[in-house]
Amino acid sequence: MMAVTADGKIAKSSDHFPNWTSKEDKKMFAAVSKEHGVVIMGDKTFFTFKNPLPGRLNVVFTLEKNPPKQENVKWVTGEPKKVLAELEEMGYKSAILGGGTYMNSQFLERKLIDEIWLTIEPKIFGDGLGVFGGDFDVDLKLVGVEKLNKNSIAVKYKVVK
Repeated sequence: MMAVTADGKIAKSSDHFPNWTSKEDKKMFAAVSKEHGVVIMGDKTFFTFKNPLPGRLNVVFTLEKNPPKQENVKWVTGEPKKVLAELEEMGYKSAILGGGTYMNSQFLERKLIDEIWLTIEPKIFGDGLGVFGGDFDVDLKLVGVEKLNKNSIAVKYKVVK
């Protein structure tokens, strides 16, 4: 679940705070991620926030040896499939993958993404980070399109496996 510019960028750089997205996108992300109970992200994405996202478990992939202990944050390393199995053992049935480019690509490469939800915002960055990086050939099936406000839409795709 990512917000993208009209030219497909999620950020200008890895430390770019996502303050450019609409309030409707933020509201949808909060509601959907709280419904799932888990947001998975890389530490570069996590460190763009002042605090962990409230009301859900923040699962953060990191290479840091001693990440800071924080409430509602689970620091993880290793294979994404193993982390998902661990979350399932904890009682979670689903999770939102919230970026960034590297983490999205790791999960897509391993065929661990069932749906891709993109909010397309009326902005162009030109240079910047895409939703995925690398060489992929993945087919998608359109599930739905929703107008969030007069300039932003949410597009939902199912990953064809």
